[in-house]
Amino acid sequence: QLQLVESGGGLVQPGGSLRLSCAASGFTLDYYTIGWFRQAPGKEREGVLCINRSGDTLNYADSVKGRFTISRDNAENTVYLQMNSLKLEDTAVYYCAASVRVSCRNADFASWGQGTQVTVSA
Repeated sequence: QLQLVESGGGLVQPGGSLRLSCAASGFTLDYYTIGWFRQAPGKEREGVLCINRSGDTLNYADSVKGRFTISRDNAENTVYLQMNSLKLEDTAVYYCAASVRVSCRNADFASWGQGTQVTVSA
């Protein structure tokens, strides 16, 4: 019953911006900790940002600090990833995932979306 769907990816130039959406269905997003992850071609998946049900956030990747922001709109049952000042190395498939744990530091992400492609190219 729990399902996450990512959207908002696409092709952008370096320095551009995108806002990704993670929409939840089958459950109320308020009760879950949500993380954004990404996987570039030939590389392992890495965490990006996390937000818990209280709105506390945690940065998983130093490379996105100051450029990416995670937020949630409980009324829309959606978590967002605002990406600014995009770089070539940000090119990846971006996934959102849900955990029942209350802290981003101890999150166990069991439910995953299918991902949305972000390509940064001049």
